[in-house]
Amino acid sequence: MPTVFERLLAGELPCAKVYEDELVFAFMDAGQVNDGHVIVATKRACETLMDATDDEAAALMRAARRVALAVQAAFAPDGVTVLQANRPAGWQTVPHLHLHVLPRFDNDGVGLVWPRKEPGIERLRALAARLQPHLLPR
Repeated sequence: MPTVFERLLAGELPCAKVYEDELVFAFMDAGQVNDGHVIVATKRACETLMDATDDEAAALMRAARRVALAVQAAFAPDGVTVLQANRPAGWQTVPHLHLHVLPRFDNDGVGLVWPRKEPGIERLRALAARLQPHLLPR
């Protein structure tokens, strides 16, 4: 079954599109947290960032930057949050790769909190060593 983003892109559902190129499209989030809240999504239906090609991931970030600049100019927020989530445990609610460009204002009531852990430099180095073999070029 197609995701809501596939249906938006196909014109089956209405949306307020703000940007589109060969790999991604951007539209106003129907659940505006603050005015100017935009979703940037891949055109190809990949579920997570890990399923995207390097070109799709790069296009997503290029578009997010372009949208963030437009949001800054149009809405003059105090800040901008760019959020990308993967899988339900990572807060992803639509199984289609996307990110949120969210204008933020002082005291807007939006929160994103997680418990901060400080394991120390030796543990950080051990964690980095686990990642490094997997970062080889594909």
